Amino acid sequence: MWRLKVSEGGGPWLRSVNNFLGRAVWEFDPDHGTPEERAEVDRVRREFTQNRFDKRESQDLLMRMQYAKQKHLQVDLPAIKLVDSAEVTEETILTSLRKALSQHSSLQAQDGHWAGDFSGIMFIMPILIFALHVTGTLNTVLSTEHRREICRYIYNHQNEDGGWGTQVLGPSTMFGSCLNYVTLRLLDEVDNNALTKGRAWILSRGSASAMPQWGKIWLSVVGLYEWSGNNSIIPELWLVPHFLPIHPGRFWCFCRLVYMPMSYLYGKKFVGPITPTILAIREEVYSVPYHEIDWNKARDTCAKEDLRYPRSLLQNVIWTCLNKFVEPVLNCWPVNKLRDIALKNLMKHIHYEDKSTKYIGVCPINKALDMICCWIEDPNSDALKLHLPRIYDYLWLAEDGMKAQVYDGCQSWEIAFIVQAYCSTDLVNEFGPTLWKAHEFIKSSQVLEDHPDSETYYRHRSKGSWTLSTADNGWSVSDCTAEALKALLLLSKFSPNLVGDPIKGERLYDAVDCLLSFMNKDGTFSTYECKRTTPLLEVLNPSETFLNIIVDYPSVECTSSVLQALIMFKELYPGYRKEEIAKCVKNASKFIEDKQRKDGSWFGTWGICFTYGTFFGVKGLIASGRTYENSSSVRKACNFLLSKQLSTGGWGETYLSSETETYVEATGPHAVNTAWAMLALIYAGQVERDPAPLYHAAKELINMQLETGEFPQQEHVGCFNCSMYFNYGNYRNLYPIWALGEFRRRLLAKN
Repeated sequence: MWRLKVSEGGGPWLRSVNNFLGRAVWEFDPDHGTPEERAEVDRVRREFTQNRFDKRESQDLLMRMQYAKQKHLQVDLPAIKLVDSAEVTEETILTSLRKALSQHSSLQAQDGHWAGDFSGIMFIMPILIFALHVTGTLNTVLSTEHRREICRYIYNHQNEDGGWGTQVLGPSTMFGSCLNYVTLRLLDEVDNNALTKGRAWILSRGSASAMPQWGKIWLSVVGLYEWSGNNSIIPELWLVPHFLPIHPGRFWCFCRLVYMPMSYLYGKKFVGPITPTILAIREEVYSVPYHEIDWNKARDTCAKEDLRYPRSLLQNVIWTCLNKFVEPVLNCWPVNKLRDIALKNLMKHIHYEDKSTKYIGVCPINKALDMICCWIEDPNSDALKLHLPRIYDYLWLAEDGMKAQVYDGCQSWEIAFIVQAYCSTDLVNEFGPTLWKAHEFIKSSQVLEDHPDSETYYRHRSKGSWTLSTADNGWSVSDCTAEALKALLLLSKFSPNLVGDPIKGERLYDAVDCLLSFMNKDGTFSTYECKRTTPLLEVLNPSETFLNIIVDYPSVECTSSVLQALIMFKELYPGYRKEEIAKCVKNASKFIEDKQRKDGSWFGTWGICFTYGTFFGVKGLIASGRTYENSSSVRKACNFLLSKQLSTGGWGETYLSSETETYVEATGPHAVNTAWAMLALIYAGQVERDPAPLYHAAKELINMQLETGEFPQQEHVGCFNCSMYFNYGNYRNLYPIWALGEFRRRLLAKN
């Protein structure tokens, strides 16, 4: 039976800056669990499979079953269901909150954070499997039990038409279908009905030659597609002077760090071992014999299901020049000497990224690519050995099987919001031990030093920051730092006897210094770094599938988070960098106002979608001194949200809002969308003006609450740059708790 192990590590090939704090790894123990517990696991797995087309999202039940045995906090409170005529009272809200907080506290890990399922992207597991296959470590890293659960997940998330999506949400794509089909075959799955349907889907949509660019590259690496069918990714681009806007060091870190190993692999034209399985798959995923495929034609072919970013005429000219002129010249003597220099330079950058992230990587995509590059350089290298145990950091298990997470978790991000949610309830005295552990986790997760030689490797400042996940990840993020700072400032207002000692002032100053270092020239904030180059370079985006990947664009959410944190800090420490903070607040609030749409909403880049963006937009403006009375932006935002409230009282928005950039209403209310809308209205003074819509919404949330005290897992509401959709495991609870807590607090203040 499987069990989750938290904050554990060891052995000669694992490194950590803080004793693996926050690391969550699933391990199989054949002797673990009673027969009754194993039968229960089988039951929830079976039920998911039976209902998978009606309910795509898993409930993360295996973790909950493990933590249920520990029974941290048990409050015997009745479940509340309010009939149409029943009124929401302060007492019903309080009962709901105590039940929710009690259950959610019981899910806290012993190290203070809340682990959870941070998945939903269907191409991440395949690329990890491809990397293990190519390096010959598949059977070393993945046990029979791992392979069984990975296959379970892929089969469970096959669509009814036989294909697989790029993500759990959404229709089948060639990218998702080919990668997951090939993964099953590499895991020794042979002809069955699911594979037959998957192969039929692929062949009926143009075969694997219609993969988008990332898919073509991955198939080339494993020997299922020829490098001549790819557009050039020249490694020599890394040798141009850094002051030029086209230098990759100026690209968004995700783009830079994914295309860095891709360009190494392209420059090497590397192909993994051609095994009998690879030869068999070649015959399965193409409609003509492999040796007859026109790779020049395939290079410009992309299935309509995947083509979100069609190439412009200018792009076609650029790629034609690169493919027909630049790449051939770079392969001729003596110019080809540059390639050797470029490849050695890339490996220096790859090794730096690996070491500075303790071989976790900025994300699983570049980790898998870097791992292959390290193996090519030296199959027996320490670098490869250090990569392998960090594969487990990305694997998560639930009743739908074993999946690959979007990141190595979102520990620091979610815990900051959880603290803010708990503090909103005015029940801190009842949940002091929970907040104490959370407080210690946040303090211990701060990045304390800059990475050495950071400028040489185009890294932003790290000292004083927080990452999305763990300190070992090492990649500082503006809004993660801001939200962690807000949580610490909130906790500093409570007695140390209740929530622990506050963080030292010097480390708060480091956090503020780091936040101000993220500020763009116009006072806005991007994600991992400042905006470094012009959006005109999006013309170089070769991905065909992902939008806006070249530039680290400023967003309303990041800007709002930093704005709120700096204002909170200024209230407690008014003298520190006073003028710079004042200038930042002025420019950031103006940016938020300017980004508001005519209908009063804000588009969310990192969540679904307009309810998320509007929550951050309103919260940022209110923090900067705007009110419903003095700000037309706040009034328009409230009118927008009220216009989208469902007749039942809640709000529901689907991922299609991000796809279409217009508000797409869900078929029913969503607990998290409802909470975001409620919070925006509450902060904008809706309780004081007219609380009726909020009573209606609170009733919706309370009626959605489960017998356990939790709120339901519904459609994923996490979003990555408007291109990928996934799950934040704790959003389902923390935001309804926050909304109900803030509502109750405002009602008490009003009365």
